[in-house]
Amino acid sequence: MSRRELLRLSALGLGGLSWAGGLQAEGSTTGTAKRAIYIFLCGGPSQNDLWDLKPDAPDGIRSTFQAIDTNVPGIRFGELIPQVARHADKLAIIRSMTHDDNGHDTAIARSLLGQLPAQLGAVHVSRHDHPALGAILHRLRGDCGELPPWVILPRPFTTGGPPYKGQSAGFLGAAFDPLMLDKEKKGSLSHRDVKLDAIRLADGIDQTRFENRRRMLRAANASEATVRTASAETVLAGHYDKALNLMSSGQANQAFDLSREPAALRDRYGRNEYGQSFLLARRLVESGVRVVNVFWTFFDEKGCQFNLWDNHGVPNDVCGIDGQLKGEAMLKHQYCCPSFDRSFSALLEDLQQRGLLGETLVAVAGEFGRTPRINATAGRDHWAPCYTQLLAGGGVRGGQIYGASDSIGAFVKDLPVTPDDYMATILHAFGYAPESAVYDQLNRPQRISLGTPVTALF
Repeated sequence: MSRRELLRLSALGLGGLSWAGGLQAEGSTTGTAKRAIYIFLCGGPSQNDLWDLKPDAPDGIRSTFQAIDTNVPGIRFGELIPQVARHADKLAIIRSMTHDDNGHDTAIARSLLGQLPAQLGAVHVSRHDHPALGAILHRLRGDCGELPPWVILPRPFTTGGPPYKGQSAGFLGAAFDPLMLDKEKKGSLSHRDVKLDAIRLADGIDQTRFENRRRMLRAANASEATVRTASAETVLAGHYDKALNLMSSGQANQAFDLSREPAALRDRYGRNEYGQSFLLARRLVESGVRVVNVFWTFFDEKGCQFNLWDNHGVPNDVCGIDGQLKGEAMLKHQYCCPSFDRSFSALLEDLQQRGLLGETLVAVAGEFGRTPRINATAGRDHWAPCYTQLLAGGGVRGGQIYGASDSIGAFVKDLPVTPDDYMATILHAFGYAPESAVYDQLNRPQRISLGTPVTALF
C-alpha cells in the first residue's frame, strides 16, 4: 500500500484510524446495551403512512395506504411495510417525537448530535462540536480490540458539502472520529458491494511481504524518533501504525468481508446498498464494533442524490427521483419502503436469531416527519411538531407504543420526546446518565446529553 493510500485510509474516518482507548470519564459502565446500530432515514419519513396512520381522519389527511395488523394486537402499521409489521413485538414505537425546526439541514444536525449545535445555524462537522454518540461511547468505554469502535456506512451523510454534524468526535479530537466507508455516490439500487477496499492488500502483496515492509518502516521510524519533535509528525506516525494494524488484522478483514455471508442471506437483506449496509452493520457489531451509523439516501446511476424519504412529490421530473413525481409513488419505489421493509425486517430477524438483539440497540430516526395534510403532488411536506421514531433491542421492551399524536397527527397529545431525549435514552441504554461528563479541549467537563432519558421504554 502506498503512502497516499495510507493517508486516504486515515482520512476516511476524519482521523478515525487513530482511535485511542483506555480512557474513562465520569459515568457508569453498566447498561442493557453493548452495541448500537443507528439508522437514519434521510429526508424525514412519513409517520402518517408508516407508523402512525389515522384511518378515521378526513380526506386529504387520511393516508391513501391501508392500515394493517402487526404481530402485536392493537398496533397497526401501513401496508407499505408488511414484513416489518411481523416484527412489531421487537419495536418500541415513539409516536410523540417533537421539535420546532422544519428545515432539513439544521434539523439533521440537531437530530444526529442529539442537541442543538453550539453555534445556531451551523450544520457541518467542526472540531468545536459536541461529540456524537459513537465518540462519546468510545471515550467512555475505550477501544474495541483490533476493530474501530465506530463505523459509518455506506458513506458519510452529506448533500454536496462536508458531512453533517453528528458524524465526528468534535472537541474530543480526531482520535475518536469514526471510520467512514466511502462507497461510490452512484447506483444505490444496483448490486455493488459495500466494502472497505483500503484494508485489502494490493495485488502481488501477500501477508509475508506486507509484514517485511512493515518491519522496514518501523526500523526507519525508530531511527527518526530521536529527531522527531513536531507533534503533528508524531500523530501522523500514529495514523500510519493504526492503518497498518487494521490492514494486518484478520478479524477486521473478516468483519468487513460480506462475501463470507451465505448468498441466500445476502438476498434476504436485499442486493443493494441499503440491504448490504444493514448486513454489514450486523457483521460489524457481531465482530465487536460498538456503534454503526447507517445513512439511507439515494444516488441514481448518474450520481444524482435524492433524500428519498422527503416525499413532497414534484411537478416536473428532476435528476435523482428516478421518474417518481408523486409523493406516494416515491414511498412505493424500490429506493424507499420496499427496500426498507426487506432490509430492516431482515436485520431484526437476523439479530434475534443470532442472540444479538438483547444487547444491540437498534435506532431508526429521521430529522422530522411529514405534514398531516397531503399536498398537491400527492406527497407530504416537512413536519417537526409531531413524528415517530423507533427503538429495538438493547434492553428496550418491544411491542409497545410510547406517547401519542392527536387525531390527525399534527401535534403531540401525550408524552413529548425531543431529539435530545432520544439521544439521552440511547446513552441510558449503555448505562450513562445525561450528566455523565466528557472533557473538552480546555479540560472542562461537558455533559454528554442535555436530554432526559425515556426510562419507561426499558
